[in-house]
Amino acid sequence: MERTVILLSFVFYSSVAFAYSSGLDENALLEEFDGKLLDDPDALHHQIKYDFRKSLDLDEEGCILHPEKRGGLVECGFNSTAKTILIIHGWTMSGIFESWMHKLVAAVQQREPEANVLVVDWLNLAHQLYPDAVNHTRRVGLSIADLLNWLQEDAHMPLQGVHLIGYSLGAHIAGFAGTFVKGKVGRITGLDPAGPMFEGAESERRLSSDDADFVDVLHTYTREALGVSIGIQQPIGDIDIYPNGGDVQPGCALGDVVAYAGGGFMDVLKCEHERAVHLFVDSLMSKDHTSYAYQCTGPDRFKKGICLSCRKNRCNNMGYNAKKMRKRRNSKMYLKTRADTPFGGFHYQMKMHVFNRKQSDDADPTFKIKLLGAHNDTNNLDVNIPDKVGLNFTNTFLVFVEEDIGELLKIQLSWEGPADSLASMWKSIKSSFWSWNSEPAKQVLQVRRIRVKNGESQKKYTFCVQDPSENEITPGMHLTFVKCRDGWEVKPRKRYPPTLWPPPNI
Repeated sequence: MERTVILLSFVFYSSVAFAYSSGLDENALLEEFDGKLLDDPDALHHQIKYDFRKSLDLDEEGCILHPEKRGGLVECGFNSTAKTILIIHGWTMSGIFESWMHKLVAAVQQREPEANVLVVDWLNLAHQLYPDAVNHTRRVGLSIADLLNWLQEDAHMPLQGVHLIGYSLGAHIAGFAGTFVKGKVGRITGLDPAGPMFEGAESERRLSSDDADFVDVLHTYTREALGVSIGIQQPIGDIDIYPNGGDVQPGCALGDVVAYAGGGFMDVLKCEHERAVHLFVDSLMSKDHTSYAYQCTGPDRFKKGICLSCRKNRCNNMGYNAKKMRKRRNSKMYLKTRADTPFGGFHYQMKMHVFNRKQSDDADPTFKIKLLGAHNDTNNLDVNIPDKVGLNFTNTFLVFVEEDIGELLKIQLSWEGPADSLASMWKSIKSSFWSWNSEPAKQVLQVRRIRVKNGESQKKYTFCVQDPSENEITPGMHLTFVKCRDGWEVKPRKRYPPTLWPPPNI
């Protein structure tokens, strides 16, 4: 098994490396044939099938639509007044549809039972070395554009009702189709568009926001390996959503993959790259909780909890429920997700001023936070603050909760003692080492209130320490905070001038 994984990894990265050395010349050659392909429909559609789906079982033969064969529209039951959704796969090493395709097609059919759902089957062209598959993407895009032109002319299908959903290389194919079609399709969704041979390319050589009336993109694997990112890193749509920063997806670590699927290195790549598809499927199937993504300039600011605003269209639904937004300079949006379906969770921004009360300048606390809600409570969650907790400073951080705890009632803040974790123990050892000739002073900090903003509801609250006389915290201790009328949501009390004090009876 290990030898197989190493071999597959070598084949993949070798083909990607080859792409950079030869890809541009081959793309240039392909462009010379675009005109000939448009003049020769048989050459254009050769080895590309349009599978009109009726059954939820992808293994069951569908109705094959062939451009220029008008009778197929009636035979397949094409409905020109309904939505038309085309699903486009990417590069394949197996030469067959992978399991995600079955799940995506079934989810689309269940969500849109009246829609015309077509699977674009270009497996024969995709089952080649990666650079060769890349150089077939324009041809497939041209074929789809020709199909859509035919449906416009013969079936009077409106382009505004067309939605192209493309995964990996399929995302760029959708972009080429949007470029070549007569008119503008309504929507293109790019599910982790491929990076190699497309990163940094001009907009006409990849999926871009110009290819449809609305282009939304999910980026789930933008982490580089051997100088290459499997998914494209740059923003290329009207909105570009980077779940979990777009690099490390929960549940896709090597240990997780080995434990649950018995896989290896290639399965980690597959897990993170494919996560975009499963997030999209989740958005089609989940009606109980919508996952929101929030506009932010980068993942580091998002991790600080700074970017949870929905003002001026700064947030949007992730996946199928995404809404068209006015074009803006920064299209990057972020959110955190769970490791498995349902992927949606709840985001909380927390602001906490930590006072240094007893000469604890060297204090480096490891804080945990627990949220107590009307439905249930969370476990102790890490307070992730870059570098270290700032003293005499307002610390802002993000808390992500996987379950719906209901209305937030209380917050418990704890400071881990040396025995609670290795990190706290190491901090204690370092502190003791530098003060070996004297007994370490007891570290005391003070926290009076925590201000909270719920990203999903956009509501703001202030929580004050439950016992005002006990607002100091030391290692191994905790403080409890309850909702109070102080802070963002309440206007300050009216002040009366001294001559009217005490205030008149009303």
